[in-house]
Amino acid sequence: MNKKIFRSSMFTVFLVLIATIVLIFGILFQFFEKQIQAELSNEAEFLALAVENEGITFFDDFDSKNNRVTLIDKDGSVLYDSVADAGRLDNHAEREEVKDAMKDGKGISIRYSKTLTEKTMNYALRLTNGSILRVSTEQYTVITILMGMLQPIFFIMAAAMILTFMISSRVSRAIIEPINRLDLEAPENNDTYEELTPLLKKIAEQKETIGEQLASARKKQKEFSLITENMSEGFLVIDQDANLLAYNTAALKLLDIAAPSDKSVLLFCRAKEFRDVISDALSGKRAENIMARGECSYSLIANPVFEKESVIGAVVVILDITESEKRDVLRREFTANVSHELKTPLTSISGFAELMKEGDVAAEYVIDFSKSIYDEAQRLITLVNDIIKLSELDGESISFESEPVDLYELLQEVISRLENEAAKRKIAFHLIGDRAVITGVRKILDEMFYNLCDNAIKYNREGGMVDIIVNQTKDEVNVMVRDTGIGIPAEHQSRVFERFYRVDKSHSKKVGGTGLGLAIVKHGAVYHHAKISLESAVDAGTTVTLAFVPYRLSNTTVSFFRSSTTS
Repeated sequence: MNKKIFRSSMFTVFLVLIATIVLIFGILFQFFEKQIQAELSNEAEFLALAVENEGITFFDDFDSKNNRVTLIDKDGSVLYDSVADAGRLDNHAEREEVKDAMKDGKGISIRYSKTLTEKTMNYALRLTNGSILRVSTEQYTVITILMGMLQPIFFIMAAAMILTFMISSRVSRAIIEPINRLDLEAPENNDTYEELTPLLKKIAEQKETIGEQLASARKKQKEFSLITENMSEGFLVIDQDANLLAYNTAALKLLDIAAPSDKSVLLFCRAKEFRDVISDALSGKRAENIMARGECSYSLIANPVFEKESVIGAVVVILDITESEKRDVLRREFTANVSHELKTPLTSISGFAELMKEGDVAAEYVIDFSKSIYDEAQRLITLVNDIIKLSELDGESISFESEPVDLYELLQEVISRLENEAAKRKIAFHLIGDRAVITGVRKILDEMFYNLCDNAIKYNREGGMVDIIVNQTKDEVNVMVRDTGIGIPAEHQSRVFERFYRVDKSHSKKVGGTGLGLAIVKHGAVYHHAKISLESAVDAGTTVTLAFVPYRLSNTTVSFFRSSTTS
């Protein structure tokens, strides 16, 4: 405050000095300018009288030492100039003072130099014959005068500022010293200016009130923070202009944004669904919508906040419903796919049976029709069995008898069952590795490896190879099934473990299968808490790797439960 008073005093004095100097110069300048105009007017009238009497010959012996005299004809051409050669001067008809003189009898104009340091004052007078007599004088402008008086002005201002500095410094210290001694912890126990007594009493009252309010606010803020920060749902509070007032960490994670500042919440999320619920809530309506961001789905619930009848803001709750949406999609897809897969063989069976029932089938075709019915029935049985296996793996709490299983030995058995199928296509199996034991359900593991090896045959090239590598480390048992087949395009690799998903449906119909093999592999891996990965390239083959936890001697028979990560 001391500095502020000091600066104010200095600034006031400085402004007064400048204003005084400007005012003085302004008055003096106007006075001198009027004097010059009067002198030009007198001189012009004197010269006009002489020219009227003697004509242009008056200028033969004329010598003007101070002012410039110009005689201009009615058409603007220069007849005489005391400074320059009249013949070389341009036409003056458009000069301001000349035009005014031709119109009104006399005219005055002022023209400044390019540097604004000099100006020319022109006084023009119309003669009786219509010609114009102009008298001009050059004078210094205010800028030039100021430049000439700069040194004395500087000394005057410097002296005034030094004096002001000393006086302002003392005055400001004298004013501020009692205020600086105030004890704001006990506002009423101060001996200072009488005018400050009401203020100090008010400060004491406010101090007590603020202390109580702060304690209450801290308590409420702590309670609010504990509640909102432990919510898995996103929580946003906005004002009537959609500016963000409060939020929790879950909201930032769900919207995938950094800690925002106090700006409009619409800047952080520009999705149409989000903007719609915000708009509806701020218009006074409760709003709900579903918003998709990437692969995630969110349920948005926005409620307006009223003060009397006016909307002063809104509360927005964001729920992550990604898993729920995915389950609904998978259920719908599964129902549609099962219906389609069951309908195809049943239609074939029904068709063949209907022909045989009508007796229109020749005896030599009965065996072929019976074989077709048998094949389609076997396909139905296989499909139903695969669905049952997936249902068992999807159970909330199903228990299988677990035991130590040697994966190398199990794979030998699987290969022996598939050797005939592989031989038909001249595909060679290579089992590489050694004994590797894990704790698991033999039935499920057998089904997993059988499906992997069966796919490696079905989608392989004629005369290709299937390498099965068993590798045990300290922390994992890895089983790698690698083929030299047709491969899987990159855009399909993330979905091949879905139920009934087929990369090439036409090829899948030729090789057979239910479309559930890799889904069973995935669910079996989840059931055994194993990691599954896939690498593939078109026309370069596919490699599926399963990583299991190795068998521990202290392990006993355990029950494995369905993981929440199942599809």
